[in-house]
Amino acid sequence: MRVRILVADGDNQARSKLKELLSAEGFAVDLVADGITAIKYFRRYEYHLAILEMQLPELDGKNVSRQFSKIADIPFVFLSSDPDEETALHAYSLGAEDYITKPFSGKLLVARLKVILRRRMGQEKLTVRSLNFEGLYIDTLSRTVYVDERQAILTPKEYQLLLLLAKNPNQAFSREMILNELWGQDYFGTDRTVDTHVKTLREAIKPHHHYISTVRGFGYIFNEFKERVN
Repeated sequence: MRVRILVADGDNQARSKLKELLSAEGFAVDLVADGITAIKYFRRYEYHLAILEMQLPELDGKNVSRQFSKIADIPFVFLSSDPDEETALHAYSLGAEDYITKPFSGKLLVARLKVILRRRMGQEKLTVRSLNFEGLYIDTLSRTVYVDERQAILTPKEYQLLLLLAKNPNQAFSREMILNELWGQDYFGTDRTVDTHVKTLREAIKPHHHYISTVRGFGYIFNEFKERVN
């Protein structure tokens, strides 16, 4: 599986340099010039790692990273021309795997990214490779879902929701538990967010939507063994 990296940097020269460096290593690279476009790409495509410039136009790297964390769990690295220690410490507090100042050594940057990817890929190898239920197959490495051998089209959040429930079959999750797991404790949305995502997820995995049931007044459960109901 080819590693795919998102690069978000407002500087044309920096983007070109990163594209050249990463492509030479065999990585698939998508380039964007501002924070809002970065979020659009992140919602549309699956990435293994993101490189974010701290001072991105439209929406800065710090705010972009916060949005990323609500959508999917991937490592990200900050680039910045600011060598200040406090800025770097703040970057790490946001969950960054690394903080790299400009100008940077191309060889050193690639080496550091490879360390991050090896560590993350190693962690993924320890997780379940796939989940297989009658009529429903979840490939956790490629993050794809098949319904009766047909690939289901899911948003990143729908996939995370399905994976959370399917990895814990016959365990009821409250709406609050799901919000905390997928959106984080600092999310200010309502329980309706969960209900909406469950509804669209069940539509996407029809006719096997019976796997996900409502626990009245509480939340949802993935029934590993359940007769189909409409």
